Amino acid sequence: MDTSVMSFDLDPKDDPEGFVMVDRPDQTHHQPPTAVESRKSRRCEPPPKLPPPVYLTEISTYIDNLTTSLWPINKTIHDNPELGFDEVIAHETLTAFMETQPGWTVTRSAYGMTTAFVAIYGSGSPVVSFNAEMDALPGIGHACGHNLIATASVAAALATAYILSKHQLPAKVVLFGTPAEEGGGGKIKLLNAGAYTRDHKIDISLIAHPGSVPDAAMVTTTAYVRFRVEYFGREAHAAAEPWKGINALDALITAYNGLSVLRQQTMAGDVIQGHITDGGAAPNIIHAYAAGVFVVRSHSQKRLDELLEKVEACFRAGALATGATLRMTRLGAYRNHVPNRTIAERYARYFNELDPPTRIREDQNEESFASSDQGDVSFAVPSLMPGFAIPTRDGAGPHTPGFAEASGTREAFGRCLRVAKGLAGAAVDVVAVDGVLERVKEDWRRGMRDKEEYNGLGEDVAV
Repeated sequence: MDTSVMSFDLDPKDDPEGFVMVDRPDQTHHQPPTAVESRKSRRCEPPPKLPPPVYLTEISTYIDNLTTSLWPINKTIHDNPELGFDEVIAHETLTAFMETQPGWTVTRSAYGMTTAFVAIYGSGSPVVSFNAEMDALPGIGHACGHNLIATASVAAALATAYILSKHQLPAKVVLFGTPAEEGGGGKIKLLNAGAYTRDHKIDISLIAHPGSVPDAAMVTTTAYVRFRVEYFGREAHAAAEPWKGINALDALITAYNGLSVLRQQTMAGDVIQGHITDGGAAPNIIHAYAAGVFVVRSHSQKRLDELLEKVEACFRAGALATGATLRMTRLGAYRNHVPNRTIAERYARYFNELDPPTRIREDQNEESFASSDQGDVSFAVPSLMPGFAIPTRDGAGPHTPGFAEASGTREAFGRCLRVAKGLAGAAVDVVAVDGVLERVKEDWRRGMRDKEEYNGLGEDVAV
């Protein structure tokens, strides 16, 4: 088999494959208590309410005072949707604003990407960072709410820097402008260039994502790979001399049917998707070329690798059955996101004090079947990517026109600022509260110890 591999060969304009927070009716967000647990809970008094986090009022007031400045930024990004690596207006809007903030140093077009940027406040360690996504989807604008992600990260970064300055806490804040989450892997490019680990020695990486799921702190995503499959055959007259041809389309259809059979015996969390992009020239010609683009996902990198072997066997079978030549080209891949439980606890404690529509349970986990390049970041440094719900007309979910409309509303903006307060609170606690950073690192080491199997939910996944 002739297989060539090119990471992220696909233009993001043609690959709207980003992170999606969608509530699944068949998915259980919380494990129901057993009968014994229910009886125990009725007999026991509720635990005493903890006092509000120390920095809550200062963070909340500071971000509230930013509302007038941040709303035009949020609205400008939303109303001028731009595709991955072409977020020119968003880049200008965000960097121009950050350059007006006292104490911040801004680098535009960072690490060889025109629309990436790095904004830095302070020095020393720990180093807390925030990722600001800004790309939109082709045809339907900000239907994944990246304008809200950018706004929340900017607000959280500024509030964190304010608290560090006011209380003379030695630490550094880094805000990354991360292009092309929708298929382009901007964060992976930053990782590969050394931005997170070598240059800035990041201790934690924070981001949040809107969606149609309940508010959640511990959000996981799937490991994902996207690739192009091509079969090369030989033309012949389909009626007069078909035996002289090699039918590339037959090879692809054989493989496609093999994948359909394989799905019967895949595990929960395994996803195989694909479509045929080239199916031949004409019905009276034996098809010399056929191609398609396919996606494979699973809950962990190890399981993804196992599933991918079986998927590739289906494509090899198509070539073997027909005599066609197979070529597979990798277009991109994201790791599963491993959330950090200690950071999640800190985030939830702040968030729940801010009168959210629903409180986040301390033991809450949210499994998303989508994928994000924040997953790759979580394998390099401790990470958290909370999900937050925004109201939409008729329950429209992400990657729909209805969600794009909702992401531009004042209600969604207000909710993203609530999330920003939680992110800032978690970041400040990592810096200011004794022992928290050490617990964060221990959680991360545990996750990475068996990183190919770990899904971040507190236990290793059986594969």
